[in-house]
Amino acid sequence: MSNDGDVTRELLPVGAVAFGLLAGLGFTIPLARGDAKARTISVDEIKDGMKGYGLTVFKGTEPERFDVEVVGVLRNFRPSQDLVLVKTPHPRLNVTKNVRGMSGSPIYLDGRLAGAYAYSWAAFQVEPVAGVTPIAPMLSEMRRPIPAGFWPLEGGAPLPKGAAKDGRRAESDAKPAPSPLGFQGAPGSYDVEEHAKQVAARMNVGTDPARPVVPASTPLMLAGMSDRSLGLVRKLFGPLGLEPVQAGAGGSAKADASAPLHYVDGGGLGIQMARGDVSLMGLGTVTHVEGNVLCGFGHPMMEAGVIALPAAIGRVHWIFASDQHSSKIGEAARPLGALVQDRQSSVVVDESKTAPVFPLSVEIRGAKGIPKDKWNVEIAEDRFMSGSLSASVLGSVVDASVNERRDVTWRLTSKLRVKGHGTIELEDFGVATGGMPDAGDLSHSKIARAIGEVLNNPWENTHVEGVEAVLTVDYARELWRLRGMDLLDPVVDAGQTVRVRVHLVPFVGPEITKVLETKIPEELAGKDVDVEVVPGYQVAPDLAAPQTLGELLSNSTKQTVLPRSLVLQYRLRSAGVAYKGHVAERLPPFALDALRPVSSDVAPEAFGAYARTIVPTERYVDGSDRVKVKVRSVLR
Repeated sequence: MSNDGDVTRELLPVGAVAFGLLAGLGFTIPLARGDAKARTISVDEIKDGMKGYGLTVFKGTEPERFDVEVVGVLRNFRPSQDLVLVKTPHPRLNVTKNVRGMSGSPIYLDGRLAGAYAYSWAAFQVEPVAGVTPIAPMLSEMRRPIPAGFWPLEGGAPLPKGAAKDGRRAESDAKPAPSPLGFQGAPGSYDVEEHAKQVAARMNVGTDPARPVVPASTPLMLAGMSDRSLGLVRKLFGPLGLEPVQAGAGGSAKADASAPLHYVDGGGLGIQMARGDVSLMGLGTVTHVEGNVLCGFGHPMMEAGVIALPAAIGRVHWIFASDQHSSKIGEAARPLGALVQDRQSSVVVDESKTAPVFPLSVEIRGAKGIPKDKWNVEIAEDRFMSGSLSASVLGSVVDASVNERRDVTWRLTSKLRVKGHGTIELEDFGVATGGMPDAGDLSHSKIARAIGEVLNNPWENTHVEGVEAVLTVDYARELWRLRGMDLLDPVVDAGQTVRVRVHLVPFVGPEITKVLETKIPEELAGKDVDVEVVPGYQVAPDLAAPQTLGELLSNSTKQTVLPRSLVLQYRLRSAGVAYKGHVAERLPPFALDALRPVSSDVAPEAFGAYARTIVPTERYVDGSDRVKVKVRSVLR
């Protein structure tokens, strides 16, 4: 590589006739898979008015030429990176102006590779002018090695404990490395939407009104996705520069027999985040191929650094023109390789790598006659994306299958298999008035949170091996509303039982009453005690902060007490503590003092202790109430 950043690449041996033909064309035709090592041109050599051409796919999988004329050069547009401004006169581009999905289209000037079509101006652009990322930083990123032991690409599973084949330390022996896409929060506090906000703030790739030049946003092709779920995808991924676009046909792990076998310069490049009955794919363009490795886009997808996401050769159906911003519409033609680098100047894909994915299946029960009752999707395994993608897919399946404007009681039972930790079972449920919940509600589901917890845990690298979900629906409002309660024993002796009568009102039919009772301990003698009745699904058991992934998974199954139940509870004078995975519910003050460490700042977590009586019910209950009981001291 020369001092000015140019890369001069020699032709591989070819026949004399072919060599003469290429020489006559001035080496201006870059062949597929880097068979012709095209020369590059540096920014310093580029002058206003220079003309050339670009390559992109307007339809299908074959790149086509479009004309290019240099307008000027913006120096230091991004840190240590210039930007070349070009006009792109072309019958289609004169109509569409800038196009999402063209990012990465190679631009050639003076018969040499200059860079990638990558940036556009704000909405309502009236002429086809684009920003070109110079090729030098893109080639540097393409040749940047993947860090040794990057575990998602090591055969799709963590390395066995001990040394790897090359003698280095196995990645699975170490704690997960920090990631710009990772969740920042205490284990057990994971939330899909909070994670999306953190990543958006950290990446800072949203559109800034003060900066008129922005990346030609990557269109996110959605297939099999409902309108309401599309709204969730836009909320989660839009701030990262990914623009959801309703497409079709979807994507799968199977290749179209007519699709190219390898990537080519100017060809379609897809990043498959989900594929199958529901699919999400970022669509862009290949800039340059060398052997099994290519660079593309000319800007980051999410600027995530080293990463592992499934890639695919893209097929373009059409470029839809828009006054705001035109976009390519396409799909995956052949899954191939993995996205391995997501950097400032480009993305990098390696055909020889395989990114980890996990299967998610959903079976619908109780909705007779629906067109499709079994759904299968492969989800890209990623710290940020997997929880969000799973919630979006589940929401779309619900919308497509059982989205009716009538009362429904639903239960989502999910089995989550985690490598090295077996299977846990989680249950989400609800009673909806006038229809099922939307995808936004399912983003807070236990299964979406558990997937995020596993992949963002701070203790070990592991894999999600699969999710099997069953959605059971009953088109009835299986719900009682708590209308109030009567205190049957306003005054009780310490150590005796207090009784309350609750009034439960069904949607249809007569009121139901139940008498609940609980014992008041002697420690509350002489006190007025608030006794509360609440639905079981609103009561979170006292859990110790997890110290291992196994404890985290165990806690995930204990987020509430029995869902179909009423809980009679009151606060105790004593306190409880949680420490190193264990919970002690009632300890006297001197015990708490004894547990405080002298030489460490890691102390037991104290919490207010409650006495609870759990009464199973036939239906879910909505509402809560409380009464005050006077507890008399008993003379001995």
